Amino acid sequence: MRSSREHPESRERVGGQSICARAALPRSAPGPGPGSAAGTKGAQGRPWSDPAWSGRGAMEAAADSTRFGYILELLRRDKIAIKGIERELICPACKELFTHPLILPCQHNICHKCVKEILFAFEDSFADGGSESSNQSSPRIRIAASSMDRIDRINRSGRKRNSLTPRSTLFPCPSCQRDIDLGERGINGLFRNFTLETIVERYRQAARAAVAIMCDFCKPPPQESTKSCMDCSASYCNECFKIHHPWGTVKAQHEYVGPTTNFRPKILMCPEHEMERVNMYCEICRRPVCHLCKLGGGHANHRVTTMSTAYKTLKEKLSKDIEYLISKESQVKAHITQLDLLLKETECNSERAKQEASQSFEKLYCVLEEKKSAALRAIETSKNIRLEKLQTQVEEYQGLLENNGLVGYAQEVLKETDPSCFVQTAKQLHVRIQKATESLKSFRPAAETTFEDFVVDTAKQEDILGDLSFHSNGLEIPEINEEQSRMYNKALISWECSGKTDSADIYVLEYHKLNKEEESVTWQKTEVCGKSKVLSDLDDDSSYAFRVRGYKGSICSPWSREVIMRTPPAPVFSFLFDDKCGYNNEHLQLNPRRTSVESRAGFPLLLGSERLQVGCFTTLDYIIGDTGIAKGKHFWAFTVEAYSYLVKVGVVPSSKIQKLFHNTPDVISPRYEQDSGHDSGSEDTFFDSSQPCTLVTLGMKKFFIPATPAAPKDPASRILPLPSSLGVCLDCDRGRVGFYDAGRMKCLYECEVDCSGLMYPAFALMGGAAVHLEEAVTAKDREYHDDI
Repeated sequence: MRSSREHPESRERVGGQSICARAALPRSAPGPGPGSAAGTKGAQGRPWSDPAWSGRGAMEAAADSTRFGYILELLRRDKIAIKGIERELICPACKELFTHPLILPCQHNICHKCVKEILFAFEDSFADGGSESSNQSSPRIRIAASSMDRIDRINRSGRKRNSLTPRSTLFPCPSCQRDIDLGERGINGLFRNFTLETIVERYRQAARAAVAIMCDFCKPPPQESTKSCMDCSASYCNECFKIHHPWGTVKAQHEYVGPTTNFRPKILMCPEHEMERVNMYCEICRRPVCHLCKLGGGHANHRVTTMSTAYKTLKEKLSKDIEYLISKESQVKAHITQLDLLLKETECNSERAKQEASQSFEKLYCVLEEKKSAALRAIETSKNIRLEKLQTQVEEYQGLLENNGLVGYAQEVLKETDPSCFVQTAKQLHVRIQKATESLKSFRPAAETTFEDFVVDTAKQEDILGDLSFHSNGLEIPEINEEQSRMYNKALISWECSGKTDSADIYVLEYHKLNKEEESVTWQKTEVCGKSKVLSDLDDDSSYAFRVRGYKGSICSPWSREVIMRTPPAPVFSFLFDDKCGYNNEHLQLNPRRTSVESRAGFPLLLGSERLQVGCFTTLDYIIGDTGIAKGKHFWAFTVEAYSYLVKVGVVPSSKIQKLFHNTPDVISPRYEQDSGHDSGSEDTFFDSSQPCTLVTLGMKKFFIPATPAAPKDPASRILPLPSSLGVCLDCDRGRVGFYDAGRMKCLYECEVDCSGLMYPAFALMGGAAVHLEEAVTAKDREYHDDI
């Protein structure tokens, strides 16, 4: 006997005579409904007594059921084999069939156990200081019993309000690779996808058709079950079902289906409010909610609709999509046929390309073999000539050994006492003796034994062969844009192509550190999809060479021109302008982020100068950084607006900050003095050791080197053009501060400084002036340049 409350679509007969409508394509649905958490027994978890199912609503539902049933009947008739949906039933984490699948906020499904294990692995990685990362592709790890309490804690806790460690909130979805916020309830706030679970169970039954489900109540040996009770969550044979569900009792009204191991509740309850059933659908979050969620929960301001409307809408969409796919079967087959032809054509073209490439390399082999033979012949010829010369020289020296008789003969000649006879014989003998003596005095081999002149230099050829690729004349050569590229806390390398056609699909950026001691160059390589790349593994105070090339499939462009850039001399020091300590908001104006400061040279300055007749005496407006430096070497950069009249930059110790802001007028500009002979405040650059801080002067597009004993005496040689970006390098350990052209990382001026206390970046402005701190290079800069 079947329950009178049973809805037609909730029946599931043995042998698949009437499959649940929600079996089709569970993961392709855009939201709850078919293939999602809302697809529970009894029309998406709706109570059976819902009046929406009476009258006209029931008739519309019956019509939908008929139309949807036709589509499923096509599926059942092997139009789409059940094995074809196997990939929809595989968990993206464990790569196995889903077990108690949960729906993540991103609408992807994952096993309940996989969620726990991934979060458990993440908790371990954070506890170990991030030394080991979790393996998302295979989270099935063995968990000891002593660790189960930690998993339960992850399951229960979620994110606490005002928590300082919110890492347990974020869950990395294995499907879309996004970090998903599980909310305050953690795993308990996720819906269980009963529809998908039913489809997985049906798939398992089809895969193990020969394995029967046994009765849970038979005495051994158990009998094969004939039905399963959804209320009792158990399977029965005919006899046991009659015993446990007698006529005239409440259990006789239980809902039963064919033998199954998948039991699910008839009504879907709200995870946020466990005693409330879901009866609405949030269109913003795309998930079922209860009336308490709408009244005062997280969905109070969201647009919701009734569950029956959402059920009908999503079911209609899914039905149309499935119907469309089935109607396009002939078109899909035609595409498959075309793809088969393309596969064969690709095979033929690849073989032809291989043959052409082999011929090209064979030509290179022939050239190399000819060069090799010529080189070997040259070496052999030179060897023979040298051996011949040396052999001749050996024979000559062998003759010297034979001259022993000559020496004896000469000794006998010396015994001759008759002068005329001696002279007659000794003349010719003396010539022979002299030649032998000269050969012994200056011994030199007739030929060199080394073959240094025959060393083949293949360095250039190796570079050329290393760049050997499928070059295309139509693929443009990218060029590194030095103006858009930056070197700061990280390196931002940006490039562009002159034309707009035939742009590359991917770029390869190579770089290496310039080191004169290294004989060979080792390029580091990275692939980039856009036209810029942020690098963070560069050494400080080093020069690097960069080059880039584009790839379009297997075709690549030639390398771009190499660009050399230098990193900062020390790690970048980050700070903001201090808007509290000595900040004069009447003369200075900060932007909201406290990265730019501007002096207001307006009406107050004119009022202060009204009483002056001969000169202009005024004070500088100082501002410092909000962070001090105690030790180490640090670098920071900034830009000064070109219209700035007078700006001073440097460092100030914490012990002299009060004196800095309460100092008497420290700048005297002789601009209008008749005997000065100057038209600017360049005299302000003279070094004054009594000043509380170490500063250099900038202004009027000039950089003024302080007048120290070591500085040039000619004032004109101490005035440099103002760089587009300036930097300050403070070395507390050595007690020195340097001022740099931050664009080229070239030191313009360096001096000693007392670093006995905390040191703060200091700036002073007068007249119309503005200073902007250099912003750190981040990944957003790369995205911004790619958009450009």
